[in-house]
Amino acid sequence: MPIRERFHYDLKELQDKLLELGNFANEALQQSLLALETKNVELALEIMENDTKADLLYEEINDFAILLIAKQQPVAIDLRRIIVGIKIATDIERIADFAVNIAKSTIRIGNEDHVKPLDHIRKMSEITSQMLNLSLEGFIEEDLDMAKKVAEMDDEVDSLYGQAIKDLLQINQQKPELLPQITQLSFTCRYLERAADHVTNIAESIFYLVKGRHYDLND
Repeated sequence: MPIRERFHYDLKELQDKLLELGNFANEALQQSLLALETKNVELALEIMENDTKADLLYEEINDFAILLIAKQQPVAIDLRRIIVGIKIATDIERIADFAVNIAKSTIRIGNEDHVKPLDHIRKMSEITSQMLNLSLEGFIEEDLDMAKKVAEMDDEVDSLYGQAIKDLLQINQQKPELLPQITQLSFTCRYLERAADHVTNIAESIFYLVKGRHYDLND
């Protein structure tokens, strides 16, 4: 196989591994919210146990990318594709960690009745999941419009986060005895907000890949 053809074959394999990690993290995030909503401690424990797969995939992607650089010695856009792949893997791995954190909060809340409907939290999770899918597609297609859309959706997550925290603080003022659960739900909101930030990082990586310079889309 010609060297150039082999490189593109390896690059496609790197992208496939990133998509696998992204799909795993997205599924973990959705499952963590399902566990929280249904008070399913067993599912929460399963999410925590399965996180090892994300860690192994992350290490595999990094090792593969480093080997690819060493073997092919790529330059310019090809080198950026690999570097961006490493950075995106880091952001995705963090998102998988946030799913585990939500699972831990679910376990700490246990069978308690929720202090409020989880509408804002559910919506944050749905948007973050959509953002992750869009950002991964944008990476593969090297599509700046998709990256811009991700940044716009992050603003919506931020707005929902602010409202959810405000509601929880109001409940805490009225019923301070509910502080332990309010704390865990506040953490969950924060985990989702941070997950969305990491997806926005992926969007910024797309800009770096295409334009060759860094952009801050969190402003």
